[in-house]
Amino acid sequence: MSSARESAPDTPPFSEEKKNKQIPQIPMKIGDRSTSDVVVRVRTHEGRDSWFYCHSQILIENCKYFAERLSDDWPTCQILDSRYCVEVYCEESDFNSHVAVLRLFYVSKPYTWHGVRNTLGILQVVVHLGCPKLARDCVGYLESVPWEEGEEEEILKTIPHLGPHYEHVLDRLRPVNSKAVIQIFVLAFRFATSSPPPLMREMKCSAQDQLEYMLTEDDEDDSLFLTSDADIIKFEVKNCVKNLLTKFDNFVKSLVTKSATVLDENTKTDLRNFLFDILWTCQILSKMEMMRDLVHYWVNASSSISTVADQLSTDCDDVETRLKVVEITSKVLEAIGFGNVVLPTAKRLNLVNTWLPFVRRTMPMLEQVDTEGDDAKKANLDSDIWQGLESALVSIVLTLPSDHQAEILAEWLRSKHVRYPDLTEAFEVWCYRSKVAKRRLAFLEGMNSD
Repeated sequence: MSSARESAPDTPPFSEEKKNKQIPQIPMKIGDRSTSDVVVRVRTHEGRDSWFYCHSQILIENCKYFAERLSDDWPTCQILDSRYCVEVYCEESDFNSHVAVLRLFYVSKPYTWHGVRNTLGILQVVVHLGCPKLARDCVGYLESVPWEEGEEEEILKTIPHLGPHYEHVLDRLRPVNSKAVIQIFVLAFRFATSSPPPLMREMKCSAQDQLEYMLTEDDEDDSLFLTSDADIIKFEVKNCVKNLLTKFDNFVKSLVTKSATVLDENTKTDLRNFLFDILWTCQILSKMEMMRDLVHYWVNASSSISTVADQLSTDCDDVETRLKVVEITSKVLEAIGFGNVVLPTAKRLNLVNTWLPFVRRTMPMLEQVDTEGDDAKKANLDSDIWQGLESALVSIVLTLPSDHQAEILAEWLRSKHVRYPDLTEAFEVWCYRSKVAKRRLAFLEGMNSD
């Protein structure tokens, strides 16, 4: 990082009398030529050169390098302008840090560090020059202040090269033990699936975001956050999801019992919050491969849920709420359509007969929302779910007996909203199967006649 060398002689050396003369007991300041007995030249290979009038007493007390450099054991010093002169070479990027170190020698605590990056630069210099007091103060500052993300990366690049004595600066970044992981994850999941007061809703959303992040495998080499004790975590998650769905089921049943035709605003807010939580839960359960219980609940409660959702109006906020119902249904249909959750034929048929008409009623409402302003943006935020929804519906329809497929496709073709959803692929497969069915299954007649 830096090197030092003596300057070329151009003035007579100190006399022994002057060299041994005591420095007056007055406050010493860097740059005070009247009391300085050492010139420190900080230079870079690019030609930058700054002179600092210093005091050997200060330098020796604070820095091992200067103590050795100014000791009697050092080879005879050359002089400049009747003073000692020490040249310190450094990289251009380290110049300001070297200057800051010289100034800090003259400052009484507490120091003003001017941020994490400046302190990190100073720490590298004082470690190199051998300034243990300043090094301890730098470390104390770095350990006690918050770091921004960019500063963390800079610290990770720098601290390991300073030696093991400074590695404790990284303590806040070290992996935690599995017991702490389980405790934090479970507590956060309980909070994320709870029903806190409205003022805590933002905190709850933050907990949900962080839980989802911890379960997401990054493009880089970071492993999944939860790699051990999965059974314990899954047990706790299962209980939390069960409690959430129980509260939602009681809420839905209470609305069905009231037989209200229009929902009041407080009820709409509660419904919207429940749906946001369940949709988030779907995303978490998909990552943990635990969708089964939620799918079974949604299938069994589909009739009641769709009935309540149909009580919403056609304004933007209510259409957005309907979209959340469709999104959750899409997640459920995908789990069934891709074979992750197995259901009997009767339940698959009921699922299609319940949600296909609901989807068909919802999509036109989106088109009625004003296409200008923030309302349109909010209502269409999740419009990309349709493709996944259509694919899942097609897959499930094609698993049903052919007669049931025919009934579903006939109803679809009669609808004026035939595009919502588009079952063309299912229709094409049904046509092919129907045309070749007798030929493909003719062997069954022969087997039955035998």
